[in-house]
This record gives sequence, structure tokens and C-alpha cells, in this order.
Amino acid sequence: MRIQLITIGKLKEKFLKQACDEYQKRLQAYAKIEIIELAEEKCSDQPSDAEIEQVLRKEGERILKALHSDSYAIVLAVNGEMASSPGLAKKLDHLTTYGHSHFSYIIGGSHGLSKDVYARSNWDLSLSKMTFPHQLMRVFLLEQIYRSCKINRGETYHK
Repeated sequence: MRIQLITIGKLKEKFLKQACDEYQKRLQAYAKIEIIELAEEKCSDQPSDAEIEQVLRKEGERILKALHSDSYAIVLAVNGEMASSPGLAKKLDHLTTYGHSHFSYIIGGSHGLSKDVYARSNWDLSLSKMTFPHQLMRVFLLEQIYRSCKINRGETYHK
């Protein structure tokens, strides 16, 4: 299995980098993982709708360019489908059973994602209805992918 994590923005806090590095190291036993950090577009402190649309378009173009053509694209979206940890594991197991071996998880920037990125998405996934910084979502996502791998292999993992 190949996992590509495409994110807008770089991790800034040391503790978040350490957490991501730890889960990335753990995941190496289950999948080849690639993390792509794309530049966040600059905009004013109080951007207009038009400015936000332009930011989303530019970031979206970079995301789509980085996305592998054969990848099953999973977009993190507040309004996406909710899944429990066993539910996520079951869905990933089902997808791999039926021919998918390359997954791309996409985390947008502070303004979200463009319509074009959503159009390319195979699945819109929500990890919570709450709002979290997109950098923190990277840690949550890597942990849940790791947990799914452990569940699918029948290995124990703390609850």
C-alpha cells in the first residue's frame, strides 16, 4: 500500500513535527508513505470572498498537480462522512481488497479546499464536526491511518 499525504502549509511547532514523525515511522511497517507540504497562499487578514476564491484556486491547482493519477483521493472535510476507527479500517480494507493500493489524503489550508479538489475526491472524510487547526489534523489523520493498519492486521493497539 502507498499513502500520500498532501497538505497545505508546513508544520511549525516542534511537538507536532515529533508526533507526525513518530506515526510516520510506525506506518513504515504497513505502507510506503510520502508527505507533500505545499505552500500556503498569502492573503490579507480580512480577505474578501474573491480573494479567498483565488487562494483556494491556486492551492487547489498545486494539490491536483501533486496528486497521483491512479490514487484514491480522500479529502478531509468538516462536512464529509464521519467514520469510527473500526469503520475507517473496514473501508480501507474493502478498498484494498477491490484493487486500490494508492491512497492520497488531502488536508487543505485555513480557508479549506477548492471546488476542483472536491470534484477529484473519491471520498470526503470528516474526523470531527469540530474545527481544528489543519496542522493538528495531520497528527490526528496519521494516527487514525496507523490505527486502521493495526486493526486490519488484527494487531493490538491501545484504546
